Amino acid sequence: MNGNENNNNGNIFGGADESEHIRRHHTHDVADHQCSDVLTKHIRAPVHLVWSLVRRFDQPQKYKPFISRCVVQGNLEIGSLREVDVKSGLPATTSTERLELLDDVEHVLRIRIIGGDHRLRNYSSVISLHPEIIDGRPGTFVLESFVVDVPEGNTKDDTCYFVEALIKCNLKSLADVSERLAVQDRTEPIDRM
Repeated sequence: MNGNENNNNGNIFGGADESEHIRRHHTHDVADHQCSDVLTKHIRAPVHLVWSLVRRFDQPQKYKPFISRCVVQGNLEIGSLREVDVKSGLPATTSTERLELLDDVEHVLRIRIIGGDHRLRNYSSVISLHPEIIDGRPGTFVLESFVVDVPEGNTKDDTCYFVEALIKCNLKSLADVSERLAVQDRTEPIDRM
C-alpha cells in the first residue's frame, strides 16, 4: 500500500479495523500484467455527507475534478452504464463505466471501466467509507483500491503512479467538497467544542 496518509492527527481508526476493511472490500485478483494498490484519506465530515457524494454514480463530477460531463443510461442500479467526458489535459477523452456494487448500508461503491478513449484497460475500483472520530468530531475514513492492466510499453510502477495520482487528486477534492459542506451544515461556531 503505497498511497496511504499518516494517521497521526487525533484519528481513531486503523490497525485491525483497517486490515479487516481491506480484506472484506479491497482484495483484488491481480494478474502478472496488472498493478493494484489501496489508498486512504481521512475526511473531516460525517460518513452520511461524504457518502451522499460518492454514491452518485450519475454525478461523479460533483467531486472528481477531471470529469466535465456524465450521462447515465437507464436507472441507477447495478449494471448501469455511464459515459464520462474527461477534461483536457489527461491522456483520455471519454470513459464508459459500469456500476458493479452500490451498498448504502456498508458504504461501498465498485465500478469497472468497460470502454472509452484511454489506456486504462480492465480497470476496476472499489471505494469504501468508514466512520471515525477526528479531533472529537465525526469524520470519515476512506479506502479506495484499484486493479488495472499495465499498458504495453509502460512499467507497473509508472502505471500505478499515474492511477494513484488521479485517485489522490479525486480524494483530496472529495475531502475539500465534503468538509466545505460539513462546515455549512454546522449550527454552532466551528471554534467551539
